[in-house]
Formats: sequence, structure tokens, C-alpha cells
Amino acid sequence: MSDSADQDKPVKKAKTSMTDMRRNARSYALQALYQWQMAGMPINEIEAQFRVNNDMSDTDVKLFSQLLQGVSNEARALDEAFSLFIDRSVEDLDPVELAVLRIGAYELIHRLDVPYRVAINESVELAKIFGATDSHRYVNGVLDKLAQKARSAEIVARRHS
Repeated sequence: MSDSADQDKPVKKAKTSMTDMRRNARSYALQALYQWQMAGMPINEIEAQFRVNNDMSDTDVKLFSQLLQGVSNEARALDEAFSLFIDRSVEDLDPVELAVLRIGAYELIHRLDVPYRVAINESVELAKIFGATDSHRYVNGVLDKLAQKARSAEIVARRHS
């Protein structure tokens, strides 16, 4: 005999951790930035589409928006920042690698509240999921060199702690 009262109870959804919410924001931001790079649509339209077409209840929507707006507004400066550390022109980068590098560079340069190792690791994870086979290694190398320049004080402090 089954207890039908248990079947009528709503299933409680586990609370999503802030880390997972931020990871979801970065994942959506990567996809939206890829679309922006490829289609050239206004970033505000792309952001609105993503908010309507995706369940963002488990997403740090504020971070999603910050990454979209920040990367799109700072794209040229971000490209210049990491271009010193790439082995080809920015135009020759794979579009997914470019979007991942822009997100990582943005977080390293503008989001000092995000530890440099987190910014790099999150970008590497995005490259593993969305990029070509070894693009995560390339992203790691480029962002590690950028971090040496952009976050030198944080890196030195970490070594001495």
C-alpha cells in the first residue's frame, strides 16, 4: 500500500550555492557574448532574450548582466590587455576562446573582488565545456600571464601567506 499523501507533497528543490549561481552566470554570459560577437546584435537585446528564454532562477543575474555589459563595453581594451600573451591576432582566435578570454580578462582587471585563481579557473572550466579540445590549456596560459601583470600584488601576497 503506497502513501498517496507523500505523492502530493511538492518536491523541494535544493538551494543552489552562490558558487554555482556565479558559474551559471558565466556560462550564460559566454553564450550571450558569443552571440554578440557572431551576430553583432545590440548587447541589451541579447541580454533581454536570454532573460526571457532561459530559467535564470539558479543564476546570479546581476553578475550575468555585469559581465555582458562590462565585456561588451571594454572589449577593445580587454583584447589589448591579453593580446600581449597570445600567439596570433585577436581576429584569428576561435570565437569561443575569444569570449572566454574576454570574460577572464574582464574579471582579472575589473572584478578585484574575485580572486585571480577563481577568475582563471572559471574561464578554464568554460573553455573545457564550450571550447575546442585543448582550448582550456591555451586560455589558462594566456590568463595566467595576464594575471601576473594585472594582479601582481595579489599574487605576491598569496605567495607570502
